[in-house]
Amino acid sequence: MYTKQELSATRQKFWTTFGHYMKPVPNAEGRRINWKNYKTGVKHMYFRMKAERDFASISIEVQHPDSEIRSLLYDQLLTFKGVFQQEVNEEWEWKADLPNDWGENLSKVEKKLEGVNVMDQDDWPKIISFLKPRIIAIDSFWANMKYGFEGLT
Repeated sequence: MYTKQELSATRQKFWTTFGHYMKPVPNAEGRRINWKNYKTGVKHMYFRMKAERDFASISIEVQHPDSEIRSLLYDQLLTFKGVFQQEVNEEWEWKADLPNDWGENLSKVEKKLEGVNVMDQDDWPKIISFLKPRIIAIDSFWANMKYGFEGLT
């Protein structure tokens, strides 16, 4: 069992390590980017990466508080599903209108890696190897498709 402080410190160390690993990698437009805190430029749309005690995941989340706008943004994502799948080159889970940890609804496109533990530094290479190509693929997708989302919020 880990204390809250141990969990927090280890997660922070992992994300710092991930940040150093990704720092030399430019985005699809050739610019430097903070990969962990990726700014989509579309309000209430986020690229999320998680590293937990039993899984790692990466997702595109639509968290608009207005259900109609959230649905519109998610439907737009669905419109580009074929392009997205070509970029990521694998199947992801598409989920509409599910509650997040705070009881607010969101829609998301997600890929999970089960059986890894951020608290085990031996798993960090697996987690980084899982997240890196997928965040780069999402960025490539976004560089071409973000304009289809502007003005929808």
